[in-house]
Amino acid sequence: MSACLWPGDNPVMKQYHDNEWCRPSYDDSYIFEMLTLEGAQSGLSWSIVLSKREEYIKAFRNFDIRYCSTLSDEELENIKNEYNVIKSPLKLRSVRSNALAVLKLQTEFGSFSDYLWRYTDYRPQINIWDSEEQIPVKTPLSEEISKDLKKRNFKFVGPVIIYSFMQAIGMVDDHIRSCPYHTVNR
Repeated sequence: MSACLWPGDNPVMKQYHDNEWCRPSYDDSYIFEMLTLEGAQSGLSWSIVLSKREEYIKAFRNFDIRYCSTLSDEELENIKNEYNVIKSPLKLRSVRSNALAVLKLQTEFGSFSDYLWRYTDYRPQINIWDSEEQIPVKTPLSEEISKDLKKRNFKFVGPVIIYSFMQAIGMVDDHIRSCPYHTVNR
């Protein structure tokens, strides 16, 4: 069996591919982490963001949603200066605004997870691709979720980011068919 090629020889990317990517998660904190990291990745490579993941975990207290929702502009500026995170002020402010939006979703739907997973009837979509070139960058579903998240004041949630996010939390399994980490091969 041949695994997906995108992690290459990068050990951090390989660990993420082998142990997290396309594995279903229903944990709000992890889901918020992936939303934050996917938003931070906008315009950059995933390997850059993963290399800074530990700093994000420290800066945002393990992606504590309530904590992130209360961050002041000054605290966000301190995070920018004191931690090895992506320095974009817009991306850093989106952590706070997205945390506030998640809290509203939790009130409305019971959890961020329930809000998202209802789109797929609480089951991952298992795709069967023969090559990575077949994997889309967005889908009608990622466009639908993106549109709704934007209405709910989420930031950095375009349809391409949301499709990557869906892969990150396992709403879709986009491992190629020959990959030992594809659902059908585990």
